[in-house]
Amino acid sequence: MNEKPKKANLLLKLFFSMLYISTFTFGGGFVIITFMKRKFVDELHWIDEQEMLDMTALAQSSPGAIAVNAAILVGWHVAGFVGMIVAVIGTILPPMIILSVISFFYAAFATNPYVALTLKGMQAGVAAVILDVVCSLGSNVLKMKSAIHLVIMAAAFVATFFFGVNVIYIILAAALVGVILAMMEKKKEADKK
Repeated sequence: MNEKPKKANLLLKLFFSMLYISTFTFGGGFVIITFMKRKFVDELHWIDEQEMLDMTALAQSSPGAIAVNAAILVGWHVAGFVGMIVAVIGTILPPMIILSVISFFYAAFATNPYVALTLKGMQAGVAAVILDVVCSLGSNVLKMKSAIHLVIMAAAFVATFFFGVNVIYIILAAALVGVILAMMEKKKEADKK
């Protein structure tokens, strides 16, 4: 009997958390990941840091918007299928409402210099939030103290920043290295037995 109100409260908290995060997140998927980490890892402790790092990698490497992909993964992890639906609705509702309003008043927004200046100012804030994500997730890789992970992180940075390699190729290469490392680890364990 206590299970339903408990689950209902969990779903409500999940919905309003995702609604709040999505409403006040400007700048794309990496920004929303930072807010999700703060809410679900640091504040609510529903997910640990490694799981959030894994979910971020999955959300980024899957087709579609990172924010929606991350909401699917977090919702599923927290409350299963219903949690996934609730998290996605909470995530897509604010952009749908905001874009509907903007499209209705597009002519006024497009020519307004104050709106243009506001958007320019927001770019600096978005850059700072993305840098925060990079530092936070990068520090988790550094804490692992694994030479191969450090090499992969450095190589991915060099490939994209200096050579303009498409992120998809970097993700696929890193995934391939991960599979090879997992197979080598499994073989090592089998040899010990």
